[in-house]
Amino acid sequence: MPMSQEIVLAEPRGFCAGVDRAIEIVERALTKFGRPIYVRHEIVHNTYVVNDLKAKGAIFIEELSDVPAGATLVFSAHGVSKAIQDEAKQRGFHIFDATCPLVTKVHVEVAKLHREGFEFIMIGHKGHPEVEGTMGQLESGIHLVEDVADVSRVSPAQTAKLAVVTQTTLSVDDAAEILNAVKARFPQVREPKQQDICYATQNRQDAVKLLSPQVDIVIVVGSPTSSNSNRLREVAIKLGTASYMVDNADELQAEWFEGKRRVGLTAGASAPEILVRQVIERIKALGAISVRTMDGLTETIKFPLPKGLKIDGEDAAPLQHLR
Repeated sequence: MPMSQEIVLAEPRGFCAGVDRAIEIVERALTKFGRPIYVRHEIVHNTYVVNDLKAKGAIFIEELSDVPAGATLVFSAHGVSKAIQDEAKQRGFHIFDATCPLVTKVHVEVAKLHREGFEFIMIGHKGHPEVEGTMGQLESGIHLVEDVADVSRVSPAQTAKLAVVTQTTLSVDDAAEILNAVKARFPQVREPKQQDICYATQNRQDAVKLLSPQVDIVIVVGSPTSSNSNRLREVAIKLGTASYMVDNADELQAEWFEGKRRVGLTAGASAPEILVRQVIERIKALGAISVRTMDGLTETIKFPLPKGLKIDGEDAAPLQHLR
């Protein structure tokens, strides 16, 4: 028996509008202003994308002191704290902000409610750049919870005005469980009008929920630092389907596919389709015969670019990159 008969592709998978926009900002800045362009933190959490942009002249840094005066600086899709924004302005950089608009929405909500006297509980992963950026919108009064146990330990200064915000790339189910614990302890807590978890994270998790029961194994294309990619693997495992995450086709192991008739394949929101194609070719080499795509949502969201990145002589057509 061949190791696998069929590859089933999740739909949707791969790049979301925020990632598309962030990469395009760096590529346009390189085209318009020349190399190097400095980027604070990985523009998106994908090794292939970062290496591709490095080859084109992007330099990725963590400390603004590593950027020469007068240089062009791009903030990553994950967003940055107020302190980083202020320091970048003081240092006189030419700044383009590639923060995903759905992360910016959370920042705006935090600033608005803070002015109204609210404190915040943030559901997210400690150390993730998006969490650091959102918590860094305020000097104090924002408390991180990573799991249900953290909820019992959190101690806001007051509870009359308390709001909850969420990292945009969490597991929808895990976040809901933590939110329920927050509401049980603080019944009057204010929730976002629309959930903070982004449409792309939700859609990719929903697709894996449909895919997992139909297949014997799920492969997720994504980098280890990618929160939303890690969550996709966890969703499949919770549904009882063996699942592995790979940064590229070279990480696939033949023994994963032994005796497996049907392989599910998806990609995190920061993983380019070229990697999915390479993974398909490798699984075919291991014995897969056919490939089909699940029925699923077609995403049509497109976010506008910041001003100042139109390339001379260009019409409205966007650059083609990494698709």
